[in-house]
Amino acid sequence: MEQKKYVSTWGNAISIADRRPENYAKDLTLRYPIRPMFDGDKLKITLDNFCGIESVTISRIFVAYAVKNGSRAIIEDSSVPVTFNGSAGVDIPAGESAVSDEISFKVKRGNDISVSLYLADFTNMRSAVLITGPLSKGFYSVGDYAQSGELPLDNTRNTNWFYFLSNVEIYTSAENRAVICYGDSITSQAWPDYLAMRLFKENITDTAIVRRAASGTRILRQYDNITYDSYVGNCETRSARSQS
Repeated sequence: MEQKKYVSTWGNAISIADRRPENYAKDLTLRYPIRPMFDGDKLKITLDNFCGIESVTISRIFVAYAVKNGSRAIIEDSSVPVTFNGSAGVDIPAGESAVSDEISFKVKRGNDISVSLYLADFTNMRSAVLITGPLSKGFYSVGDYAQSGELPLDNTRNTNWFYFLSNVEIYTSAENRAVICYGDSITSQAWPDYLAMRLFKENITDTAIVRRAASGTRILRQYDNITYDSYVGNCETRSARSQS
């Protein structure tokens, strides 16, 4: 029998959105296409309120196959609810994260899946990271379209802000692995996406490129003289908070 394990196929280092005072949103759908770098038959996702100043509630979460890579549309009948301790939604305290239950969902390397989040009530929208690159584009729509095949064109905008979603793990061959691109704003730009695309082009099938970068992130020293939440953490601080 083939040995299997969970391996991250995609990820982000959650930071603070726009470095502004708190903003709120309600009745909002977020949809993020994710390009898997492995085949697998189960997955887990992590939602992260790392820079939040209060608890947030994610009302509903779904994963589905994208109609085509990069599309805002999903194959509606492929949509599967993502649960947390058996519940359809999840409350995440400020500074904390939540890992979903194990979800049975077949994943094919190179074929986008979409993670859709619905925020029903007023939600503190501070925990996010701005990333760029050809594989890093999301969508948001006013209204509850988390399970809908199409996001309405008139109500939908593109975004490079990734809110709350920080990790996607796939249950895959034990031979597979992830390379973590840890860094600051240079690494939150496009080059990790181009590295991932090169692995696809060269048919390197056992390695995922996982971006863990946010402006001001450092390995040892911290920007303690700067009050931006995203600038006060070094590697040790971020690791300690993510494991607390």
